[in-house]
Amino acid sequence: MKILSFLIFIPLQILMIPFAITGVLWTAYKQVLVSKKLGTSQTAIEVLNGRWTMHVFGMRQDIAAAKLANRLPNTSTLGLWLVLFPLWLKYKISGSYFAYPILPVSGKESIAELIIARTTYLDHMIKRVIKSTEQFVVMGAGYDTRAYDPALLRQTFFELDHQTTQAMKKSWLAKAGVDAGHVNFVALDFSQDDLFEKLSESGFDQNKPSVFLWEGVTLYLLESDVKKMLRTFKQQAAPNSVLLVDFYAQRLIKMMDNKAAASALDLTNEGLTFGLPLETNESDVFNEFIESQGLIVGETHYLGSETKKGCYAVISEIRRPE
Repeated sequence: MKILSFLIFIPLQILMIPFAITGVLWTAYKQVLVSKKLGTSQTAIEVLNGRWTMHVFGMRQDIAAAKLANRLPNTSTLGLWLVLFPLWLKYKISGSYFAYPILPVSGKESIAELIIARTTYLDHMIKRVIKSTEQFVVMGAGYDTRAYDPALLRQTFFELDHQTTQAMKKSWLAKAGVDAGHVNFVALDFSQDDLFEKLSESGFDQNKPSVFLWEGVTLYLLESDVKKMLRTFKQQAAPNSVLLVDFYAQRLIKMMDNKAAASALDLTNEGLTFGLPLETNESDVFNEFIESQGLIVGETHYLGSETKKGCYAVISEIRRPE
């Protein structure tokens, strides 16, 4: 079947090149310019598009992400299909992944695989740690849809984000037919607001062990704000709580600082600021940073650590000392 899938894929991919270009341009227009018009995040759309892709390719079930992506005005599932249809058809025929999306291989993840790898590793950690927690806090939730996963519904969910993105998400979840009645939405600015004060106002019980998911946020903050949040978690989270978080290499921040990428991010005020020197001795660098804040490093994945350019991101489980 693999040979047959290639015989179909190659000519179909060639025939669809004009449609793929149209799909890329249309999706980019929606993601960047429509997001700017709406005053909301474009990088959150990048994550949602990745989750939608994983869903339609059978990598993980995420019905809420599929429904939300179909309704949001600042992305286009039609555009995504125009790009990905030949790869999807090849996958359906052969039952194996090729080029994109592909399942991550530890240490060999390319930057193009960031969303897929990050989601895969965090899903694995979440499945393990929720056995001993009661509350789930998504910090900088964007269009994350883990709160709508039936396997996680025993947790009490709190989603934290800027008010504009959050209001838009709530509105379009309703239009997509996704029930968000069990989710506590908390408007928060990480650089100004007190995390636990805002959570407590919304019914969060500070004495219960909780999962704090801080995904795709640290690179947009100042180092001082990142350290402040880590200290806050150490000082105020309940025993047996866990922080799941990602950090990025300085080289990735610099790479994204090129004119095209920077201009697109500037349109929605999402400039990148904080990174760690992870290119060499990544585990020593990361452990030193976390331990300097009095925290303990658990399961950790160093994305790209076995490639020529070195590690570009870290996905980690962090706990406070008991």
